[in-house]
Amino acid sequence: MTKIATIEYVQRRAALLQQLPVGAVVVIHCAAAQIRNGDVEQDYRQNSSFYYLSGMVEPHTTLVLVNSVDGPRSIIFCRSKDKLQEIWHGRRLGVDAAPEALMVDEAYVSETLPQQLVELLDGATQVVYRFSQDESIELVQQSLVKLRRLSRQGKVCPTQLVDLDPVLDAMRLIKSVAEIEQMTQACNISVAAHKRAMRQCKVGMYEYQLAAELHHQFSVQGSQRVAYGSIVAGGDNACILHYTNNDQRLQDGDLVLIDAGCELDHYASDITRTFPVNGHFSEPQKIIYQIVLAAHEAALACIKPGAVYTDMQDAAVTVMVQGLINIGLLSGTLEANIEDQSYRQFYMHNIGHWLGMDVHDVGAYKAGGESRPLLPGMITTVEPGIYIDPEDMTIASQWRGIGVRIEDNILVTEAGYRNLTGDLPVSVADIERLMAS
Repeated sequence: MTKIATIEYVQRRAALLQQLPVGAVVVIHCAAAQIRNGDVEQDYRQNSSFYYLSGMVEPHTTLVLVNSVDGPRSIIFCRSKDKLQEIWHGRRLGVDAAPEALMVDEAYVSETLPQQLVELLDGATQVVYRFSQDESIELVQQSLVKLRRLSRQGKVCPTQLVDLDPVLDAMRLIKSVAEIEQMTQACNISVAAHKRAMRQCKVGMYEYQLAAELHHQFSVQGSQRVAYGSIVAGGDNACILHYTNNDQRLQDGDLVLIDAGCELDHYASDITRTFPVNGHFSEPQKIIYQIVLAAHEAALACIKPGAVYTDMQDAAVTVMVQGLINIGLLSGTLEANIEDQSYRQFYMHNIGHWLGMDVHDVGAYKAGGESRPLLPGMITTVEPGIYIDPEDMTIASQWRGIGVRIEDNILVTEAGYRNLTGDLPVSVADIERLMAS
């Protein structure tokens, strides 16, 4: 598996500073370590925005970028080497190795950050940091208080505070060639895992056993972790959108909805497929599935540069509403059902979300108050679904408890789109054929 080259992080830092005035100082922290229970820590996963600029996976690290008149400076504050701590907790990069490994200009131990930041902010035109990150807020405010107290010694406190997130979010929304390659690899791993789950599925398995088939395939192909908690929802559980208990037996005659994706070097994939536990769709299941599949195809057909994000939702809703009217689950006209959103009884969410380093990735969905135009390099999920309440006795029994979602990962290209997860079977015939194999 290839990883994004270190030079790409250098280019990202340069691109960020090019958007800021001379004299700006950027301060960004790593993710804090989190306690799972007792004194046991959660598996550490780096903050996406910090990793996007640094490539650094260790905790207790801060990156400072200075847009100096003499040229940009990149400074990393990280943990020092410590033999005893490394025996217990693993190797550290250390200050001496950090400049070459991360391609930064300078490196210092983290303990020196509070004092050094005061000097770095002296005379800065603006301080750029994440308003959403408590550690950054506290550190910057403490530094500014110290600078104000030193004004009679000639220190100049910055007066402009700028939120880093909107600038960085816009950068992260458009994927580079290297990022697209990384996400393609993640998608390929997840496609293989979903295929494995379809082949291994059988009546009487527990949902968590089917999840284990996915996770096994993720790991053996090089994925470090799941991108999010895997959903393996048999029968009625598929009508719970974020079902993660995964503790029920898979029953003969039921569908199972799997929403799962791996993460590869901090880049996510996110796939959903719905298929019959016994390998054969019943007629009611097939009817609902075909409606969702047609909506999925209609949404994909909208994707091209210049289209807006809501075009996909509008296309999918039109197809699903008409399909639900045709089988009697909705009544009245297509237009009336869309206008009063009566379809929300069966389709509660929107068509998708940005995908990248986070499974629900950063980036605005509107620009100038309107739905955002699609641009090459954006990656979005497309995931229409129909969920029929198993407890709604006003609905005919043949439909109750059917939950279907189909989700693919879509790259917007100059010519239209590329389905990064398109190798995973999606038609009724192809799914049944794969399960039979």
